[in-house]
Amino acid sequence: QVQLVESGGGLVQTGDSLRLSCAASGRTSSPYRMGWFRQGPGKEREFVAAISWSGGVTVCADSVKGRFTISRDNAKNTVFLQMNGLTPEDTAAYLCAASRSDSVYSRAYDYWGQGTQVTVSS
Repeated sequence: QVQLVESGGGLVQTGDSLRLSCAASGRTSSPYRMGWFRQGPGKEREFVAAISWSGGVTVCADSVKGRFTISRDNAKNTVFLQMNGLTPEDTAAYLCAASRSDSVYSRAYDYWGQGTQVTVSS
């Protein structure tokens, strides 16, 4: 089992930046592909970004490409999501996820965090 805890969300204004963190604990001796998803009010869960075990391969959704960057620190079992140029459309609960599969193009994940809320005011 792996436990994931997100942090770093908050209330910001349009154009601001935030850096989300996701700390993994439990059976972290095995490598995991990590991903970020978001779910806005009244919307379905949406893929945001993913990163491979080594951190060498990343993929981002078109809606955030050029604004959001995913990275990881394996020594600290933590994955990050740097979000720049935030808009009200980015308002959502952001969830971290982990998978034993290293295919960054897969949307299947084994473990999920509870999420951290990001609210962007206009």
